[in-house]
Amino acid sequence: MYSFIVNPNARSGLGKKVWNELEILLKKENVSYQVYFTKYQKHATALTKSITSDGNEHTVVALGGDGTVNEVVNGIVNFEKTILGYIPIGSSNDFARGLELPANPLDALNTILTCPNLHSMNVGEICYKGKARRFAVSAGIGFDADIVHESVVSHLKLFLNKMKLGKLTYAGVALHRLFLTTPCTVTLTLDKQKEISYPNTYFVALMNNKCEGGGAKFAPKAKNDDDMLDVMIASNIPKVKVLMLFPLAFAGLLTGIKGVSMHRVKHVRVQAERPLPIHTDGEPIFLQNTLEACCIPEKIRVITAKPL
Repeated sequence: MYSFIVNPNARSGLGKKVWNELEILLKKENVSYQVYFTKYQKHATALTKSITSDGNEHTVVALGGDGTVNEVVNGIVNFEKTILGYIPIGSSNDFARGLELPANPLDALNTILTCPNLHSMNVGEICYKGKARRFAVSAGIGFDADIVHESVVSHLKLFLNKMKLGKLTYAGVALHRLFLTTPCTVTLTLDKQKEISYPNTYFVALMNNKCEGGGAKFAPKAKNDDDMLDVMIASNIPKVKVLMLFPLAFAGLLTGIKGVSMHRVKHVRVQAERPLPIHTDGEPIFLQNTLEACCIPEKIRVITAKPL
């Protein structure tokens, strides 16, 4: 039995259209399944909790974008008895990119039904003010999260999605937000021991996979199964040069760039001198000035097309 959690509004309504096409195949092949359509923010989390809380084994398939995956991952009650499948429909699809999943929905469904490989992937978690939020791809504080916050309400995203150029949303909003951003000092405590302060910091990216923002390789050496997070800090960079980080990131050339620092850690504490926006997998969180992040002990088994 497959449990499909479908975001019908993903990619400006493409989610529902794609599901209708895939359901024809499921019925033709006599596949046993149930489908649940999300209706509001964090609905996928509630649905996943309901599905996975009975103590039985489940294959949960998310159809949507990285935000849908994030909500599903946050709803899993029993990781040992849950397998995750993913059909990418979003603008960024960094989760699919990090796991080398098929981009075509039909190919993705065929991969799920044949289940050629299960990859055990780390799940990250940030904690702030007594709250916790998991992430599959990345989390961040500062400028990159500010981009996410604006993208959620941006008319540009809707327009680019309709033009099938949704992955350009990140770059377009970044250009606008950059000139409204004032960098600040951020202090990192690495593995509860080493403390480093970074003045004039634009953002800190906490990476479980290599990419965020539609393919920006902020951590080109990240491995999603090594129990570590790759931390990327952009600081002490002239504002006009910050824009150059994004084409360099898409090309995977950030390593060694002046003003870009990288750490690989099991645990990190981030302290900013003022409250800054936060995101997990592109899902915005209200302004905070302190957070802690690590990988949770459990790993999630994800259906992939090949061993990674």
